[in-house]
Amino acid sequence: MMLPFLSLYWLFINWFSSTVTDPIRLQPTPLPFAPTGFYISTVTDQRSERGPAIRLVLAPDQSAQVVDLAGGLTGGIREFVLRSLRHDQKLRPIAMRLVQVKLTETASGNRVSGQFTATIAFDLLGKNDDDSETSTRLTTYRGGASYTRPVGQTAVVEQTIRQSLTASLRSLNEYMKREIDRNEKLATSLRVVFTDDSRITSDDTVHYNATRPLTWADFQARPRSGSHYAAEVFTSFAYEGRSTVENGIITAQILAKAYMLKNSSWVRSDAMNAYALNHEQRHFDIARLILERFKRKLTPEKLTLADYNSEIQYQFIESFREMNQLQTQYDNDTRHGIDQLSQAQWNVKIDTELRSYGIPR
Repeated sequence: MMLPFLSLYWLFINWFSSTVTDPIRLQPTPLPFAPTGFYISTVTDQRSERGPAIRLVLAPDQSAQVVDLAGGLTGGIREFVLRSLRHDQKLRPIAMRLVQVKLTETASGNRVSGQFTATIAFDLLGKNDDDSETSTRLTTYRGGASYTRPVGQTAVVEQTIRQSLTASLRSLNEYMKREIDRNEKLATSLRVVFTDDSRITSDDTVHYNATRPLTWADFQARPRSGSHYAAEVFTSFAYEGRSTVENGIITAQILAKAYMLKNSSWVRSDAMNAYALNHEQRHFDIARLILERFKRKLTPEKLTLADYNSEIQYQFIESFREMNQLQTQYDNDTRHGIDQLSQAQWNVKIDTELRSYGIPR
């Protein structure tokens, strides 16, 4: 018995629509590489154009129509990644951001031309001390593909999307292999190495050295007009830093210096005695002990991998304030050296702390 023509037409249209308009299911495929030190933690849609990502020509003489991935754009890609790439959460978590994903088709007779473009960014995820999340940009993949297919055959669409996603993950893996041991962003630990600048030189700067105390010859500026003091010494501290990365370990190398400037320090000729020189030396000693306190604030436990440079600078500023406060307290307590009892107490206090840092007195 033959079915009526209209029934055959309806069955054909219904079958065609149900097969080609079903969501595209990406087929998981074990990728031909093991991820180097990472796993994909999240997949997010961050396209500037949040419209449909996929438009296909489904029938002759029709315009392209919206077709989705099974599970949605992010859900479908996330499922593909989870089932295709090893997911070891002991490794570094990477966020996969879909910056651009677009597939469009145009028809010419019974042939369909497709163009797929993808821009996918990969970020390293982390946490601050307060458990707030951080995100550090690593690398961005840009790629795509074009194809031609018969109007009734859509298998190449899934293959094209899958191959581009695979290429993006391979690109990330190549980046990780190249950068994992030498890039600060990917470092897993931090160590701090200090070097003290204790050079003995003949220029304007006197670097703190326990074997080279100040002498009155170091006070080379003219006495300040109108000052009631017998002498004034310019002391301070500073640091220079650089970092290297090897085997995933950041080494922050810090050159620490306490110093005195000759051309900014002065003494009146009638005040050149040992007692007054000791008072000025203690200002220099205070600069050194503050430097030692500063160094002890810069332990790996107190610094973060993501922002250790800024944290070091912050601690330097705080220590500089501490130095100024301590210098003022010292002068106030000793009345700029006039109070001999207080001066003796400060001598003991300063020497005791410097010895605790291994600085001979």
